[in-house]
Amino acid sequence: MPRKLPIGIYEKALPLDIEWSRRLDLARNAGFDFVELSCDESPELQARMDWNARQRKALRDDVANSGISLMTMCLSAHRRLALGSDNPEIRENGLNLLRKAIAFCGDIGIRMIQIAGYYDYYGDIDEESEKRYVDALARGLEWASSAGVMLAVETMEGEHVVDSIRAGMRIVKQLNSPWFQIYPDIGNLAAHGFDVRTELECGRGHLVGVHVKDSRPGEPRRVPFGEGIVPFADAFRTLAAMDFHGPVLIEMWNDNRPDSMKLVGDARNWVLARMREGGLIDDATL
Repeated sequence: MPRKLPIGIYEKALPLDIEWSRRLDLARNAGFDFVELSCDESPELQARMDWNARQRKALRDDVANSGISLMTMCLSAHRRLALGSDNPEIRENGLNLLRKAIAFCGDIGIRMIQIAGYYDYYGDIDEESEKRYVDALARGLEWASSAGVMLAVETMEGEHVVDSIRAGMRIVKQLNSPWFQIYPDIGNLAAHGFDVRTELECGRGHLVGVHVKDSRPGEPRRVPFGEGIVPFADAFRTLAAMDFHGPVLIEMWNDNRPDSMKLVGDARNWVLARMREGGLIDDATL
C-alpha cells in the first residue's frame, strides 16, 4: 500500500498578520494537510488560550470550511515560563498556561501539544531542575489524558534541555502513559551532533510526529533546506523502516517576508523529494 503521511507547515512560516481563514487557505493551496499552531513567549499568542466561546467557535468554523486541519500545537512558551524553575511562581504560571492550552486544544480539536524540552532556559539549573520539570509534566498529563489530548516532548537546542530522543524516552518511561510520547526535531538532533538515525531508533514505538528543519552546529534555526548538516534521506529511510505513519511538520520562520509562500512551496517540494529518496513516501502518494 502507498504510504500517505500528513505533511504540515508551522504557523510562523506563513504570513503573520492575516485572519485564520486566509492562513488556512494559503496552507491548503500550497499542498499542506495541516497547520501547527504556535503558543510562544509572546503575550499575543498566549492570549489565544483565553479566547472566549465565540472566538473559539470562529476558529473551529474556519477549520471546518478550509479543508485543512489544525492538528498540532507547538507550545514553546515554557522557554520563559519554565516548568523546571526553582521559582514556584514561574512554575505555577507555566502549569497554568499548560492547563489552558490543553483545554484550548480539546475545544478546537487540536490533537497533540508539543512540549518544549527546556528545564529552565533562562534560569539557573540545579540538581532538582529535571525532577521539577518531570513533576510538572505529570500534573499536566492528568489534564491532558482527561481531555484526550496527547502531550509529546520535543528535543531542543541548547544546554540543560531534553536534547535527545534517548533523554526524552527516560521521561516517557517514567510517566508511563499512552498520552505522553516523543515529537523529535531532527534539526536539533543534528545540531547537537547526534546520529539522527540512531536517535530515531531509540524512540521506536513512541514517535508521534517529527519536526523537519535544516541546521548547523550552533545554528538551529533559519538554515535553508539543503544548506545544513541534517541527513534527511537517511532520517526518512529510518522512519520508513520503523513503519512510521505520523505527521511530518516543516518548521520554518519566514518573518512575514513578502515571498513567504514561495519559500514554503519550495521547502515542501524539497522535503518531499528527500522523503521519496528515503522511501518514506512514493510518487503514488502525491
